Amino acid sequence: MDPFMRAAIAEAKQGLAEGGIPIGSVLVINNEIVGRGHNRRVQSGSPVLHAEMDCLENAGRLSAGDYQRATLYTTLSPCDMCSGAILLYKIPKVVIGENATFRGPETYLEDRGVELIQLHDAECLQLMRDFIRDNPELWNEDIGE
Repeated sequence: MDPFMRAAIAEAKQGLAEGGIPIGSVLVINNEIVGRGHNRRVQSGSPVLHAEMDCLENAGRLSAGDYQRATLYTTLSPCDMCSGAILLYKIPKVVIGENATFRGPETYLEDRGVELIQLHDAECLQLMRDFIRDNPELWNEDIGE
C-alpha cells in the first residue's frame, strides 16, 4: 500500500482512539508529508475540523506554488467544505481511500480540473462501516444530516 495512504489511515485510527471519527488525511509535496490531520470535530468541539481541514491547518501557511504541487491523501471522499478548500488552494490531486460509505462532490472536483484517484481501500472502508454502525448519530452530525 502507498505509504502516504498508510499515514492517512494512521491518522484516522488516532482520531478513533481519541473518541472521534476515523477519517485521516496527509498533504504531500515532493514525496514528503508536510501536514497531517484527522477529524477532530468531537475532540475539539469544532464544526469545521474535518480531517482535510485539520491537515491543512497543521501544514501551516504555504505558498500558492506549494499547494499547486501538492497531493492530498484522505481516507474518505472529501465533503463540500473540504472540496472547497481543495479548490481554493488549487490542490491538483486527491487520493481517496474509499467513497462507498460517503461520496462528496467528486464530479465537481473533477470538472474543476482536480485529479482524483480512488483506491477502494478495504481498511478505510471497514473503519468507516464499523464507525457508522456503532455511532450513527455522530456520523449523521458529521455529514450534516
